[in-house]
Amino acid sequence: MPQRPLHPRSLAAQAMGKIDPLTRGVVPPIHVSTTYIRDPDNAYSSGFVYGRPDNETVREAESVLAMLEEAPAGALLFGSGMAAATAVFQALSPGDHVVASKVMYWALRAWLLTEATRWGLKIDFVETDDLDALRAAVKPGVTRLVWAETPSNPLWTITDIAAAAEIAHAAGAKLAVDSTCASPVHTRPLTLGADIVMHAATKVLNGHSDVVAGALCAREDDAFWNGIKTVRKMQGGILGPFEAYLLMRGMRTLHLRQERQAASAMALAQRLSAHPLVARVLYPGLPQHPGHDIAARQMQNGFGYMLSVQVTGGEKAAIASAAQVELYKRATSLGGVESLIEHRASIEGEGSPCPTDLLRLSTGIEDVEDLYADLDQALTFGHR
Repeated sequence: MPQRPLHPRSLAAQAMGKIDPLTRGVVPPIHVSTTYIRDPDNAYSSGFVYGRPDNETVREAESVLAMLEEAPAGALLFGSGMAAATAVFQALSPGDHVVASKVMYWALRAWLLTEATRWGLKIDFVETDDLDALRAAVKPGVTRLVWAETPSNPLWTITDIAAAAEIAHAAGAKLAVDSTCASPVHTRPLTLGADIVMHAATKVLNGHSDVVAGALCAREDDAFWNGIKTVRKMQGGILGPFEAYLLMRGMRTLHLRQERQAASAMALAQRLSAHPLVARVLYPGLPQHPGHDIAARQMQNGFGYMLSVQVTGGEKAAIASAAQVELYKRATSLGGVESLIEHRASIEGEGSPCPTDLLRLSTGIEDVEDLYADLDQALTFGHR
């Protein structure tokens, strides 16, 4: 009788259950060799040739992520989220047209505005949560890639992945989704029609703020996916084995962390919505959020760990409030077990779509009452 299929939570908790054949250890070892012995006939029966394109520890971490994302074609790990994201664009050809989210990770937007044009790519930015605008921007037979970030950082707008996939595919384009701020616990874009899903694995996939990594997962093992593999291989963008080991360790507790973080983020969003010093809370879990209905349809186990607040006193009060936190940490990045706060407009600089009165909050695993009390006192002192 076949065994009942295991839940992804169980598979991730045991890193797919692989046992080290040498020691019988339940924790996979770290494979650090950069070169491998050839067979007498000069072949490589082990399947490994050199450390730049391949590594066993990296493969094991990729298998966990591919399982979580339900990615039939597998996953690829990179040395950073930017390395993963840019590899997708570098697999395109000069002259290709791309449509990308107007609200997205600021460093990638900056790269697309500068470096991508040197690759000969033509980029149009639109609000991908506006399907009419997306449909108007996509050019049948010309657009090769639609890049959507959802929830989008730091305004947390929601793109309808299934609808965006339909628009992209009708035009002959691929849909890639940056799902960093959702994670496979909440959204699995490939099951909704996306072709590629990207993660800054530095964030919640690792969850401990001690690894810089990026990841891509694919629905089809086609020419485009193989082109991305070639980019990683030839440019040496693979993640190191020690970082892959730490990332795999982080993914073993992903479900526990994400469910706690999402529950706390929802509780904070609800309470802050009634705070007299908060003008607006941006969080897709709130019924008044413009993308709430779509988020409720395509997200599970909560609405993610990220939210933003716009304070009543404007930019000055926002910066002053961030300066008063005691439990939250004033730092960039997101997704770790520690809660972070940041005034994004001053970080992103000129051209940022981020309102100047906005504070971005990454919710960790601390006690939610402590988190709210810290924000309450910080807002109070920041408005004096």
